[in-house]
Amino acid sequence: MQAPSDHALVHCRNLSKFFDGAAAVSGLDFDIPSGSCFGLLGPNGAGKTTTLRMLLGQSPRSGGTLEVFGKDIDLNRRQIRQCTGIVPQADNLDPDFTVAENLHMYGSYFRIDKTQLEQRVPSLLELVELASRADDRIDTLSGGMKRRLTLARSLVNDPKLLVLDEPTTGLDPQARHMIWSLIHQMKRNGKTILLTTHYMEEAERLCDELMIIDNGSLLAQGSPAELIRRHCESDVLEIRGKAPRSAVESLPSSCRTERAGDSLYIYSDDAKPLLELGQSHPDVACLHRHSGLEDVFLRLTGRELRG
Repeated sequence: MQAPSDHALVHCRNLSKFFDGAAAVSGLDFDIPSGSCFGLLGPNGAGKTTTLRMLLGQSPRSGGTLEVFGKDIDLNRRQIRQCTGIVPQADNLDPDFTVAENLHMYGSYFRIDKTQLEQRVPSLLELVELASRADDRIDTLSGGMKRRLTLARSLVNDPKLLVLDEPTTGLDPQARHMIWSLIHQMKRNGKTILLTTHYMEEAERLCDELMIIDNGSLLAQGSPAELIRRHCESDVLEIRGKAPRSAVESLPSSCRTERAGDSLYIYSDDAKPLLELGQSHPDVACLHRHSGLEDVFLRLTGRELRG
C-alpha cells in the first residue's frame, strides 16, 4: 500500500463505504497536503457527503485506510475533532443567542479558556466584518452574514483542517467573493482546506488539487489546469438555438460536439474553425470561449439531470 506523503494532513487509501451491500464510496485514494485547498467534486449522489462524514468521524468506514493528522480517525475521533473546523451546507447558528454569543457558546464546546475566548471572538468578528453586529440576533442577519459567521465559528478552535461543505450556495456574487477572499486568507495563514462545491468557478479559483467522483468512484484527479488540459480541448463554441447543419457537418473531424437541450457545444484545439463558424452565421447566438473546469465536469459526469 502506498504510504502518505510527508506533508499529508489527510491520508486515504482504498476508502470504502457500503450500505446494504451497495457501494456509496468505492476505493478512493488521495492525500491532502498540509496548507493546501483540496476540492471534492461530483454530481448529487456521487458520494461526496458520505466521504465527508467518514473524514469527520461521523460515519465509520467499511474498508480502507483513513488517517487525519497521522492518526486513525476511528481510534482518535475526539483528538481529530479538536483540530478540525466545519462549515456545513446549511447554517445551524443558534437563534436564541447573539452573533458574539454564538461564537462563545461554540468555543465552550472545545473547553477553550474564557480569557482566551474573550480575545479570540472580537478578532474573528473583525475578520468576517461582523464586529458591528456582535450584539445582534441571528434573525437580523442576511444570508451572506450568516455564512460569514458560520465561517468565523469554524475558526473558534484555531483548527488545522477546515472542512467547507458548499460554503457559498445561495449567496449573491458580492457575498460569494467575500467568502472566497476569506478562504484565500485562511490558506495563507496555514490552514488546510477541504472544499465541496457545485460552483466550478469556485473550485477553479480556490483549489490547488481536485478530485472528481461519481457513483462513489474516482473519475479524475489533479490541479484545475491539469484536468482542463487532460480532458478537454482548448476552445469551445456554444451555439444556442438551431445550428446550421451544413456548417456543423463541414467542421474538421478533430472537432467534438455535445448537445444539451437546444444548445450545441463544439470543442476544438484549433479556435479558427470555431471563430469562422460563429462569424459566418451572425443570426445564430454563438459564444466562443476557452474551456474550463465545468466542461471537464460535464464531460466526465454527463449532462443529464441528477436528483
